[in-house]
Amino acid sequence: MKPNKLMIGALSLATILGSCTKLNETLNSSLTNTQTANALGSQGVALLLQAAYADVGGPFTAQDLVFSLEENSTDESLVPTRGGDWDDNGVWRVVHNHTWNADHSQVLNVFNSLNKLNFDATNVLAFNPSKGQAAEARFLRALSLYYLLDLYGQYPYRNPGDNLLNAPTVKTGAEGAQFIIDELTAIMNDLPTTGGPSQATQNAAKVLLMKTYLNKGMFAKPTAPTFTDADMNQVITLGTAIINSGAYSYESEYFNNFIAGNNGGKESIFAYPNTSGVNANNSGINGRWCMTTHYNSNASKAPNAGWNGFSTIGDFYTSFGAVTPVTGVTNFANDKSGRYADTATDKRIGGRYFKGLTDVIGMKPGMLIGQQYNADGSKQKDRKGADLAFDPTIASNMMETGANLEVTGIRVVKYVPDVANGDYWGGPAGNWVQIFRYSDVVLMVAEAKMRLATPDNAGALTLINTLRAARGAAPVASLPLVNKTNVDDPKTLLAERGRELYWESVRRTDLLRFGVFNVIWQYKPSDDPKYCLFPIPSQALASNPNLKQNPGY
Repeated sequence: MKPNKLMIGALSLATILGSCTKLNETLNSSLTNTQTANALGSQGVALLLQAAYADVGGPFTAQDLVFSLEENSTDESLVPTRGGDWDDNGVWRVVHNHTWNADHSQVLNVFNSLNKLNFDATNVLAFNPSKGQAAEARFLRALSLYYLLDLYGQYPYRNPGDNLLNAPTVKTGAEGAQFIIDELTAIMNDLPTTGGPSQATQNAAKVLLMKTYLNKGMFAKPTAPTFTDADMNQVITLGTAIINSGAYSYESEYFNNFIAGNNGGKESIFAYPNTSGVNANNSGINGRWCMTTHYNSNASKAPNAGWNGFSTIGDFYTSFGAVTPVTGVTNFANDKSGRYADTATDKRIGGRYFKGLTDVIGMKPGMLIGQQYNADGSKQKDRKGADLAFDPTIASNMMETGANLEVTGIRVVKYVPDVANGDYWGGPAGNWVQIFRYSDVVLMVAEAKMRLATPDNAGALTLINTLRAARGAAPVASLPLVNKTNVDDPKTLLAERGRELYWESVRRTDLLRFGVFNVIWQYKPSDDPKYCLFPIPSQALASNPNLKQNPGY
């Protein structure tokens, strides 16, 4: 952070507000934080807090920021190079096959975007915020610190009154996790008990506390995570309070969690709000379907709008269970029973008629595999006029050529395209970005019960089967935590988390916590324990000597 950044930002804001407070400035004089805070007033502090909230959208929406590091580094997502498309000097491929280095552009950009949230939230604290404003700012800062600790194993930290000429201090591992826990515990009673999912509430803080306690032993040693009953009981207590609050319930349709205009939905605990057709503060959520869909996926409305990139791998797809195409259907676009159905009719795999989407452009949200159809039931074509049928098999080196150039890879449409918005393919869409969802709370409680020294497997199964019933999936009689030789074994809690939370930027953390991040999977032929953490970017090391490069880089 450059010297006087807080002062300069505050003065600029005061000018914009047109504050009538007399500053008594003279040439070459400087203002104290108290003077600046008085000039800003409560409205100015609110705008500083609003600026920190606005920082949330970018890193948690863009395909090349947190999503890429948390998803492309796992078995859930990869980006094949398709001729000249999606090559970018191999930046996408090296994330999936764990061969990145300290100069990777995404590693730098994620570090910077999370630290912008970190320092903008700290900025609020320097100007006499109310207790509530300070609590919300500290929650936002804790959110950024959690992801920095998760991804990089350390984070820079500055108190509001620190000398800006000095480099921020750095917290790592168990100390870093404990600081987040202490922060969230300290602010809990100052956060609102109710409020929409776009605001930091007590329940949002409880979820972040749950995540920190659950991953505490992993943060201390990413290559060999440990779990204590004390930490697991904290997860259970916090999660049970949320479950028993009655504030959240399962959506009747899984993909309603990800539609436009639902203001977060019944399951949303913390989310970033987007508004259809409005550019201001819109995070660009339309990229979530553009990045994966074919160029012609919306040919009738907006040709060449899809980017034809992101896919999932066949092994992850099969973790949903046996999938059998429905036969005898001639008009797939209007087939409300669903073109694909697994034996347990798990709704989360998708491939079913979705009103307001399928009847408009033919698309069915979820996993897109096989022949794709237009709204009138006609077959979609690729750019060469061949049938557009997505093939699960991707080239072993993730570099496609020839006939496979446009069609390999199972595509994933988690956020339902905002088709009611006339410019939904290229313009601002109204889907809220889900950061914390109720189902994650339920699964974390179940996992903590299973990790106790004396496991409560029966209690965990009750929670899991209630969730599965809401998703149309059959109950399970048992569910071990993980199969350490097969990350995509469908009969594990890890797989259940994958089925529920795929493409929601939690998979890398899950694989680390379950001890299988270095296991070999499709398109990742080898690995090294150093990749359990991303490197600290070279620019960050140069600007802050308190940061230390992670081992192996």
